[in-house]
Amino acid sequence: MDTRLRRFVGVSAALTGVLMVLGVYTAATGAGLTCAGRWPLCDGYLGLFPANWSSFVEWFHRLVAMITGFVVLGTTILAWRQDADRRVRLALAVSTILLPSQIILGALTVTTYEWLVLLAHFGTASIIFTGVALAAAWSYGSSGTTGPVTKALGAAGLLLPVLVVLTPHTFLAFGPPVQAAYYLLGLGTYASLLAATVWSASTAGAVGASRVPRLAGAAALIVVSLLVAGRLVYGGTLQYVSLGGSLAAFALVALAWYAAREGSRSADALGVPGGD
Repeated sequence: MDTRLRRFVGVSAALTGVLMVLGVYTAATGAGLTCAGRWPLCDGYLGLFPANWSSFVEWFHRLVAMITGFVVLGTTILAWRQDADRRVRLALAVSTILLPSQIILGALTVTTYEWLVLLAHFGTASIIFTGVALAAAWSYGSSGTTGPVTKALGAAGLLLPVLVVLTPHTFLAFGPPVQAAYYLLGLGTYASLLAATVWSASTAGAVGASRVPRLAGAAALIVVSLLVAGRLVYGGTLQYVSLGGSLAAFALVALAWYAAREGSRSADALGVPGGD
């Protein structure tokens, strides 16, 4: 794959993740409410420039959203023009197709600010992020070895205990900064698990670690489900479900990491390509 396209895919994934975290912070601070239910205008000069810090947060969020949308669209066009891997093109295409609906939902979060709209807005963003993150994973590949797989699983394993501590409304007050940190680390964990899943799927046959894609994929599904559920109003049982889900994801990651390491050792012992 062309180096320029690979970089664009990586930037698209990073920008989408940053935009989601910024969106969480904007919603948590209620910054969108400073625009008095107006979209795309706000409350500053001519309705285009921020009048205070709160409206600046909302204004900046919209600016980053516009930039991210154009970058994802441009990356998709570039991928199809260069006839990139079919999986990469389709993943980017799905993300791009969802952009208009995400813009509409973004407008509704300002004009209505209902929890169901916020949930749909983040859920759609999660699908878009999944598409660009998968495209990035397929673009960068794993060189047919388990080294990148174990590193991706190791990164997820280090981040998950922090997510446990940041579990919504459990150990810490779930204010805007904590929410932003929770989603930043959560999306990083999710991206690492997606990478581990697709990379291990291409090396599982060679290293005899066929369980790794299933374990990593299951952990990724749990993590993204917790992130989406985190947009709900928490209380009682839901908090414990979230805590239990994080612990379950950590256990799956630990098992996947162990299986990948054992598969690599078996491959090395047999002299089969695909080890570290």
